[in-house]
Amino acid sequence: MTSLLSTEENVMFDLMLFAAPAVDAATLTADRAVATAAAVTALAGAIAGGYALARPAAGAVPRRAVVALVTGVIGALTGIVVLATADGGPGTGNGVVGGFAGVVLGLIAMVSGGLALRRSRRRT
Repeated sequence: MTSLLSTEENVMFDLMLFAAPAVDAATLTADRAVATAAAVTALAGAIAGGYALARPAAGAVPRRAVVALVTGVIGALTGIVVLATADGGPGTGNGVVGGFAGVVLGLIAMVSGGLALRRSRRRT
């Protein structure tokens, strides 16, 4: 009995199966969880940096600026690691979108925290 598909069509069908996404869009993989944690950490740093710029610290240590710097560095570095270890692009379950968000928000947090820290050092 002959196959309905020729050998070339079987190969093409197999290649199309391998190109299909391995996970669903709503599936939480380990890479997506790490990337989400990086993005949330960097977002917290960006918020702290915004508060540090909006309201100068009353005490000697500008805590909000330091928090923004530290969480920004953690979020950005974790996002870079996620992007460096990703096997595919967005939608593959590798956390590419969250890693990119962690890098961008981490940079925002570092810049705003650095500006707030520099402003507080200039006053004293």
